[in-house]
This record gives sequence, C-alpha cells and structure tokens, in this order.
Amino acid sequence: MSTLPVYRWRLAPDGYATRRQLRAAGLRPGGQDVAAQIERPRHRRGPLVAYLYLIDLAKPVRPMTPGRSAALAKANRARRTCPTCRRDAGYVIPASLGACVSCTDSN
Repeated sequence: MSTLPVYRWRLAPDGYATRRQLRAAGLRPGGQDVAAQIERPRHRRGPLVAYLYLIDLAKPVRPMTPGRSAALAKANRARRTCPTCRRDAGYVIPASLGACVSCTDSN
C-alpha cells in the first residue's frame, strides 16, 4: 500500500489541482486516483485536507446533454415546490422549515 505525498498549504508543486480547480479550468479527474494531498493546519483541531489530482491526466468536462438538462431542471423545480401548498415558491425550500415561508408563518 503506497502513501500519498503530503504538502503544506499553498506549497504543492505545479501540475496538481483540486477538484474545484480542475472544474474551473473545464476539466474533471476522469477516474484517476488521488495523486497527493495538501494539509492546512488549524488551531486546536486536526488539519484541513484537500486531495490533489494530476492535471496531465485530467479529462475535459462532459457537455450538458438535453436529457441531463431536463433532469436537472426537474430536480430544481422539485426543490422549489412547497409540499404543503404545492406552489412554486421561487426559491429552494429550506429543509429546516420543510415548507415555504408563507405556509410556515400560517401555522
């Protein structure tokens, strides 16, 4: 079992990127394993850890297809629909409330 190289915060060499950095560049890990990790020390707690991937092995992001776009729109519509009054609230219903603000206020 091999161990990952560990770098200090902001000291990782060129050629590595986090998932977010890859996504900002229009890339994705593409099935590759984690190549390294960076650790950011914190006071009184364990360090924050971020996993790094090789940019050379990253693949381009898959394009949005009409089917995926329709599925995403349907999922977002379901998150905006109040389960009590069945109306589109125009915003994502908070899980802490469980219903739109007007339904929560009326109870």
